[in-house]
Amino acid sequence: MKRNYSGSLFVTTCLLVFCFFVSCHRNEVAVLAPASPAPKNDSILPPQDLLTIVGCGDILLGMNWPDDSPVLPVDDGIHLFDSVRFIIENADIAFGNLEGVLLDTGGIPKPTPPPPTPCYRFRMPERYVAHLLNAGFDVVSVANNHVSDFGPEARQRTIDILDSVGLAHAGSFVQKYCIVERGGIKYGVCAFSANAACVSLLDEVGAQKLIREVKPQCDVLIVSIHAGNEGVNYRHVPFESEYGSPEPIGNVHHFCHACVDAGADIIFGHGPHVARAVELYKDRLIAYSLGNFCTPYGMSLKSSCGVAPLLEVSVARDGSFVKGQIHPIYQQWGKGPRLDPQRRVITEIQELITEDFPKTPLQIFDDGKIVKKK
Repeated sequence: MKRNYSGSLFVTTCLLVFCFFVSCHRNEVAVLAPASPAPKNDSILPPQDLLTIVGCGDILLGMNWPDDSPVLPVDDGIHLFDSVRFIIENADIAFGNLEGVLLDTGGIPKPTPPPPTPCYRFRMPERYVAHLLNAGFDVVSVANNHVSDFGPEARQRTIDILDSVGLAHAGSFVQKYCIVERGGIKYGVCAFSANAACVSLLDEVGAQKLIREVKPQCDVLIVSIHAGNEGVNYRHVPFESEYGSPEPIGNVHHFCHACVDAGADIIFGHGPHVARAVELYKDRLIAYSLGNFCTPYGMSLKSSCGVAPLLEVSVARDGSFVKGQIHPIYQQWGKGPRLDPQRRVITEIQELITEDFPKTPLQIFDDGKIVKKK
């Protein structure tokens, strides 16, 4: 039975609802300072024909090694992703690079190198896998230089934990690729690194063969690469092979183009711990490095190492690029990623794309929107 409201009560109720909506909206948009918006793109497909993929760089949620002096986040890390969870959850599929192993105790730490070379060993509590699920991640890469920090047993334990909670992964010899289905769309993910026990990006022919094998099994194919020298001196794509003390770590530009030639639709790079430029090649988006995303301990967060893009990419159902959005984040020691009011990484990527890829048909606006130039 419907209730009878007086006219005044009804109007009052409407005003309260309106004020609540305005208040919430103001709180939401006040996160970032005003910026020049991108113009409307009339060529963008209807929302129902767009697929939204979110990608981020390195994730190291805390460290429980050494055993006698762990460094773990406040409240055991349950709030690390609070500021950016809504972006990750709203994606059709979300990807990140798991920079380390999930292991409570034990493992065989890799040998300590001779001075002055520092030794980094990244081991996270096994229960922290829940933080990735709660944040909305669908798939992670385990192809990186820290997946073997504590030996093969720790590497396998990490894979077993991911499997036990249904978090997809790619890049190991155990599972070179994965297929994740969301909303009736199949997303393939391949992951490559120049490191031991990972699917190698130094074997370009083998990488192309794998991509050609996976492509027919999915609608959109995402490729992850962990490659590049590390630090603020390596923000630019070098267009040649890189070497790291003294092992080769690949020519990322040539490798990424080879991946697209073989069928990759999106490439998410990480490894240098700083953001690098983005490029559009054959109508496919390549992000050469997404930097440090959630690394509250164990890594430098100074200067460019402390800002990064949370990259949102919208593609057509054939995988071709339609539009993108850089959500700029920053970190401070002991805290997770938060939206950056200064939008520093957007400015950095604008500069990098101008210097590294001046002919790419991409334009990045001050608010982070990425469009194809007309």
